Amino acid sequence: MFSHIMVGANNIEESKKFYDAALGALGYGPGVVDPKGRCFYFTDTGVFAISVPIDGNPACHGNGSTIGFAVESPEQGDAWHAAGIANGGTTCEDPPGIREGEMGSMYLAYMRDPAGNKICALKRMG
Repeated sequence: MFSHIMVGANNIEESKKFYDAALGALGYGPGVVDPKGRCFYFTDTGVFAISVPIDGNPACHGNGSTIGFAVESPEQGDAWHAAGIANGGTTCEDPPGIREGEMGSMYLAYMRDPAGNKICALKRMG
């Protein structure tokens, strides 16, 4: 459905350090910075990117927005969360763990990146 997702960042180096660690815990390589200073993470299923806003205003998070990253196991989600927190992220929502709900059993881990964007690791449990 999606070709790419781009979030705003006020400091590309700080955000790249965060995402290199968090996405590295999921098995992805470091981001690639283009000549315009944007950072891209290329995968077989799409592209995730960070960029200083082109309108010159500071980056800010979308209130009510969350970007979810698929994980293969709760352990991988825990590693993703720990790597992000150790590299400038902040925890939010409930602690990482399995939750039961109307959509079934899911592992969820939430945090905010250095620019305040809310991101999540998700694994639908069998």
